[in-house]
Formats: sequence, structure tokens, C-alpha cells
Amino acid sequence: MYKSKVHELRVYELREYPLINFKLIHFKLIDSFTPMTIPCQKHLFSLQEDVHYLNCAYMSPLLKSVEQAGVEGMLSKRNPFRVPPSGFFSGAADMKPLFAGLIGATAGRIAIIPSVSYGMGIVARNLKTRPGQQILTVHEDFPSNRYPWVRVCEERQLTLQVVMPPDGNENWGKIWNERILNAINPDTAMVALPHVHWADGTRFDLAQIGQRAKEVGALLVVDGTQSVGALPFNVSAFRVDALICGGYKWLMGPYSLGVAYFGEYFDGGVPLEESWMNRKDSDNFRQLVDYQTEYRPEAARYDVGEHSNFILLPMLTAALRQILAWSPDNIQSYCRQLITPLVAFLRENEFWVEEADWRSAHLMGMRLPAGADMEKFGQMLLERKILVSVRGSSVRISPHLYNHNQDINALLEVLQDFRKAM
Repeated sequence: MYKSKVHELRVYELREYPLINFKLIHFKLIDSFTPMTIPCQKHLFSLQEDVHYLNCAYMSPLLKSVEQAGVEGMLSKRNPFRVPPSGFFSGAADMKPLFAGLIGATAGRIAIIPSVSYGMGIVARNLKTRPGQQILTVHEDFPSNRYPWVRVCEERQLTLQVVMPPDGNENWGKIWNERILNAINPDTAMVALPHVHWADGTRFDLAQIGQRAKEVGALLVVDGTQSVGALPFNVSAFRVDALICGGYKWLMGPYSLGVAYFGEYFDGGVPLEESWMNRKDSDNFRQLVDYQTEYRPEAARYDVGEHSNFILLPMLTAALRQILAWSPDNIQSYCRQLITPLVAFLRENEFWVEEADWRSAHLMGMRLPAGADMEKFGQMLLERKILVSVRGSSVRISPHLYNHNQDINALLEVLQDFRKAM
């Protein structure tokens, strides 16, 4: 039994959730397996019972504790006189150490942002370059980690170097990672990429990439939206200069609020906006018009205006507490066991899925056999209330602790029927 301030992890008889055995396109349920570190956590959510939601990479459902935090935040606005001046700063003081603990940082290095594009905008504004340098990114990255660098390259006479994956499916992640390492050179000003590719789940080896970037004096800027919270992450181990995360996916918070880490490179930088809250002594309301030229230290200068949002910030704080109680290691362990029979089925039936060394357990992409009808497959999924995402040529499957083997059973049944009909 594990208890925290906001929840209780209950112990269940795990045989309630049997694994799946399979042979080619035939499979059956079995009755026992090695217990997972954490049992299914669906009881902490309000998910619709007849829906198989394997789509956390699209948007996470809200925990009941996160919903409650939002409700309490709304109710506080009924009587605003109960919010003291210190209340404008206490929410950030509660949340930042939680996120810092999740990524191996200190609270002073954390900034509150409304979106990934906002965080990348801060990086773009403070990036020091010289004409002729390169910004390196990867093929078909999410637009928020592409558009800023297109503009920066156009304005500063830089080159945007896009590293492509291999043409074939074999050794996809291995070859792609090797190409990234080979592309980093003394003219590289910055490497900007995700930890896990948002479309197909390819995992990038940030330890090697970070080391190579530092060898040539380049920054490493990471979009952690599809990884942080579900996959272990350490800014020091990866030698990350900036980490930008949307909060509504694997951080399990509300939409329109995210978190960022800014390393020493960004100390003394220029924020995107001149918020009163980011200035020295701004918690002294009586002297706010004693205008300050000095910002708050470290990353606090980059906090978005009105970051003390009395509804959204408590929600993200509650979500981070729960994630830390679970731990990303345990989330990976749970998801890995959950998808093991699915991966084996796909491999035996001519679907493509990345090798285990180059994907995470919480987000994986699969590709249909040659000649398969993606629209027909998508329709079959919808009819049986199985929710995943289609991104390019990939079907993206992204489970979490609220999923159990019934969800995988349902997906396998569709795959079996689809394969038979081809």
C-alpha cells in the first residue's frame, strides 16, 4: 500500500487482468502471469467503460484528483478576497519542485509556459548564432518544434538540416539515430528534437546525442511532450540545455499549461513578455510601482504572464504528484508488459513495429501490411470503440496505467479480423 497527500494506490488481485497468448492470428486468454509493479489504475479516472482508450499521446484523460483540484480552483473565485497576495506565487512554488524532481533538476530552473510553441519561442529569442551555422532537427517532427527554426534560419542566414529516417523499415530507429549523430558537426548551433517521435514512437538516444552536441559546442533542445511523465528523463544525463513540455499529455494535466527547463545557457536571457510577476520583489504589492529592472533569478524570468492560474496550476500540480507516486519507471514496466503480446502478434503477421531498443513502451507506432486499406482499418477500430491515432503512415498506440488487457484484447480482435479479410 502506498499513500500520498492526494491518493491511495490500492492492491488488487492481478489475475483479474490476464495476459494474452497467441499463435499467428489466433490468440486466447491465460490465467496467470508475473504481477506488475503497479496494478491497473483505472479506478483513479472517470473513463467511459465501453471505450478502449489507447491514445494518451493524443490527450490524457483527467485523474479524479486533477478534476477535483480544478473544481476547487474554480470555487475559490467565488470569494476572491480569500486569495492573499502570496497566493499569486504559492502555486508555482508548489508545482516547480515536483516537475524538477521528475527530470533531475532544481526548481529554480523551471518555468511555467502555456504551450510548446511558447517555450520554443523563448529558445529562439535567446539563441546565439553566426551566419552559416545549422539547426538540426528530424523528419516530420511536430510543427511546434519546426516552425520556430524555419523562421530563425530565414532571419539569420542559417541552414535547417532535417535528418531523414531510412527508406525501408528494417533497423529504422538504429539507422535514424546513427544519421543524427553523423549529422552533428562543428557548424551545428543547435540540435532540436523530441525524446520520442510523436508520430511513430521512435526513441532518440539523447545520451549519445547530447554528448555529441557538447563535443561540437551545440545546444540540445528537447520537446519532451510525448515522453516526460511516462519515460524516465534526466536533464544532466542527457546534457539538455532546454526541455519544453506540453502539460496535457503524459504530464496528465490540463490543456493550455506546460512546463519548461532552462539550463545555464539561458541565464540572463530575454523573456518573451514583460510580466510584472517575473520581476524582483513583485510579491510586494504595496511597492509594485517601484519599477524594477532586475528579473527574478534563473528560469523564473521566463514564466508566462498570469502563470498563477488558480484553476489550471493546481490541476497540473495534482497530476505531477500522482506521476511521481507512480514513477515513470513503473509506468514503463506496466505498459511494456501490457503491449508484449500485441508486439509479438504484429511481428508474426506482417505488421511493422520498431525494435524494442528504439521505442518506448508507452508510445509505439505500427504500420499495416503492404496493400492494406488504412481507412477500412480505421473504421473497424471506431466501430468497436478502440481509440488510437493515425499519424502519417503509422497507427500510433499509446497506453497508460488506466488500460488493462481487455483493451489489448479488443485491439487484437480487430487486427485478427482485419488480417483475415485482407
